[in-house]
Amino acid sequence: MKFPSGIAMGFTGARASAAPNSAGRRTNQLFPLRKMCCLLLILLWTPALAAQKFYPDDPLAVDDDRLPIAMPRERSISEVMDFLASTFTLRPKGEVDPAQNVNTLGEVPDSSWFTNRIGRHEMSLEELATGPDRAGPPDLSAPLLITSAKTEGITPGFFIRDARGGRYLIKFDPLRHPRLATSAEVISTKFFHAFGYFVPENYLVNLRRDDLEIGPTAEITTEQGYQRKMHPRDLEKILDQVPWLPDDTVQVLASRLLEGAPLGPFRYHGTRRDDPNDIFPHENRRELRGLRVFAAWLNHDDSRSVNTLDTYLGNDPEGFVRHHLIDFGSTLGSGSIRPQSRRAGHEYMLEWKPMFRAAATFGIWDRPWRSVDYPHADAIGRFEGDFFSPENWKPEYPNPAFERMLPEDAFWATRIVMKFSDEMIRTVVGTGRIPDASAENHLVESLIKRRDKLVRYFLGLVNPLWDFQVADGRLLFNNLGTEAGLASDCRYRFQWMRFDNQTETSTELAESAGIAEQAVLAISASDSPYLMVRIWTDSAGRPEWNQPVDVYLRKTDPGYEVVGIEGQFR
Repeated sequence: MKFPSGIAMGFTGARASAAPNSAGRRTNQLFPLRKMCCLLLILLWTPALAAQKFYPDDPLAVDDDRLPIAMPRERSISEVMDFLASTFTLRPKGEVDPAQNVNTLGEVPDSSWFTNRIGRHEMSLEELATGPDRAGPPDLSAPLLITSAKTEGITPGFFIRDARGGRYLIKFDPLRHPRLATSAEVISTKFFHAFGYFVPENYLVNLRRDDLEIGPTAEITTEQGYQRKMHPRDLEKILDQVPWLPDDTVQVLASRLLEGAPLGPFRYHGTRRDDPNDIFPHENRRELRGLRVFAAWLNHDDSRSVNTLDTYLGNDPEGFVRHHLIDFGSTLGSGSIRPQSRRAGHEYMLEWKPMFRAAATFGIWDRPWRSVDYPHADAIGRFEGDFFSPENWKPEYPNPAFERMLPEDAFWATRIVMKFSDEMIRTVVGTGRIPDASAENHLVESLIKRRDKLVRYFLGLVNPLWDFQVADGRLLFNNLGTEAGLASDCRYRFQWMRFDNQTETSTELAESAGIAEQAVLAISASDSPYLMVRIWTDSAGRPEWNQPVDVYLRKTDPGYEVVGIEGQFR
C-alpha cells in the first residue's frame, strides 16, 4: 500500500529499514504493532487517505536514503564469482519489471547513488572541465610521501600524502603507452560526474624522481603478495617500469582518496543487507540500468562491481553510505595496461554463439570487429564511431542491471547524452591533455558519432516527447526526435480527460480532442483538480512514435502544473 506522506511521517518513533512501494516512495517498514494498528484504523476511517496515484510531494526530487545508520562492515567481491554469477545465474528470465526508484515524471531523484547535474541543470564549459575536482592536485612544494606501494601487475602504483596532508593514489601508464590510460581516466571521470554519478577527484600530474620520498612506515606489496618495509631499491625498480617523457617527467593520475571509510564495492544486483537505506534491488535502479548507455558511449567495457566503491560518511552510528563509480582506465581507446582490445564493446569474454560459429566454419567466418580500422595513435588507443552499434554494445561480461535496461531507462539516459554539444565534448576531451592534436580530434569526432548513433537508436524506441511545462494556460513540450533532426513533419493528436486521483480513472472531456501542428496545447477549460491529456505523435517517417503519452496536470492556485508522465514505450 502507498501511504500518504503525512501518515508515514506521523509514525517514525522507531527507526526502521525503509521499503519501496509501487511508486518508489519510502515508508517505514518495522512499526511497532500498536502503531500499525493505529495506522490501520486511520486508513479504515479516513476515506481521503485511501490509495491514490499522486500525493502532495509528487514529483519527488530527492530520495532520502541518507538516514543515519551504523557503519556496515567492509567487504570484498570475488571477480571470478562475479563473472560466473553474472554470466550464468543472474541473466533475466521472462518479463523485466520497470525500474523502481523513479518519480512520477520518470526521473531519478537525487540520492546517495546519483545527483542530477547536466540532466537537470545547464552546465558551463568551466563546470564540465572542473568536474568533481575540489581539493586540487597534490602539493608539489615538498616531496610526496609514499605511505604504501605495490609492484604486482603491469602498472604499479603508490599511496601518497602531500604537504597539505592530502592522500592520493598515484597510477602510472603502461611502459610502452605514455599518457594513454591516465588521460582516458581523467576524461571519462569528467563525463561520469556530469552524468550525475559520484566519482573520485582525478588529476593529471607530471612528476620527477625527486618528487617522491619513501615514508618511514611505508610498506610494499610484492609480486608474491607479501608485505614488507619499502626500501629505496623498490622505488627505483618501480620507476624503471614507467614511461618517462623527454623532459624527465612522467604523467601520472593522482586520484584523491574518497571521503569516508571504504566499505568495498557494490554489486549490480540485490541490496546491501547491512545498509537499511539500500532498499531498491540494484538491478532495478534506473541510474544503474541507464549506465549501459553512458558506458556504451565511452566504451567503459570494464563497468563491473570491482570498479565501484561504497564509503561510509559521518561518525558511527550517525553516518550513511555513498556509492561511487571508480577506475575509468579501461574507457575510450584505453585498456588500462595497453590499447583497448578489438573485442572490447563487441563481445563478452565468454560468448558461445560466435565461438561455435567460428568453429563450425573452421575459421572461414570471422568476427566482423576483428577487421575494424583504427587510427595509429598511441595517445588514444583503439576508439572509433563508424562501426559502433549502440544496440549491440557489450561490457566484458553480462551486467545484471544493464541486462534489464528497458526503453524507458535508455530514454532517461539518452536525454542526458543529448545535453552534450560538440563544444562540450571537445572541452571535456581537452582535460585529458592529449599531446597529438590529430589524435585528440579523432577522439572528439568519434564521441560525436557515437552520441548521434545512441540518440538515433534509442529515440526510435519511444515517442520522444519531453520537457512538459505549463505557461499562460497552455501545455508546452519538446519533441526530442525533431530536436535531434530525426524527423520534421510531426503533428500531435490529443485528447483531454478529467482524472480522478482517488480511483485513478479518467473521463474524456467533450470537444477536447484535436490535432496540433506544433508542440503547444491549450489546456482544456475545467475545474477538475486533475487533468490528463493523451498525446500521439504522427510522423510519416516515424511510425514508432505513434505511441500515446499520458501527461497529468494538477490544479494549483495560479493554474495547473505537470505532476506525472506515463506511456510512450513499446
